[in-house]
Amino acid sequence: MTDPRIKDVGEARTAHLFDIVVDLAEPLPIGPRVLFGAVGGTFDGPRLRGDVLPGGGDWAQFRPDGTMVLDVRLTLRTHDGALVHLSYGGRWVIPPDLREGVADRARRHEIDPARYYFRTTPLFETGSPDHAWLNNVVGVGSGYLVEGGIAYRVSEVL
Repeated sequence: MTDPRIKDVGEARTAHLFDIVVDLAEPLPIGPRVLFGAVGGTFDGPRLRGDVLPGGGDWAQFRPDGTMVLDVRLTLRTHDGALVHLSYGGRWVIPPDLREGVADRARRHEIDPARYYFRTTPLFETGSPDHAWLNNVVGVGSGYLVEGGIAYRVSEVL
């Protein structure tokens, strides 16, 4: 039986916000977590572009089932000099037959991203009046491995 209070609000729609590449340092194991430190990168989209600043990273936790639980904080500098704090959680589900390949830092970017589930939920914070609209954006991202780091296609949920 359907609850009569449920309303049809339509399906969530999205629009491309930007593509981002994050260059990563060597991983640092810290107890049950691994820090994947950000050392740079770039992002580019229809309304904003710029650089990923060094110093952030992913304080990831690996579960026994092969899932990586993401806890990421990055600082972005837009093309016009604004600073944006980007944070996101998410899940990267690595099937057992891919775990050895993912561990190979020299070749893991060759794995087809369609073979794993890598999704994020980006949120933004900025004091820039020109980019204040980001403070009200909820994002979704699809991640994949690239040489030297990770990348995401990030969309805004409309």
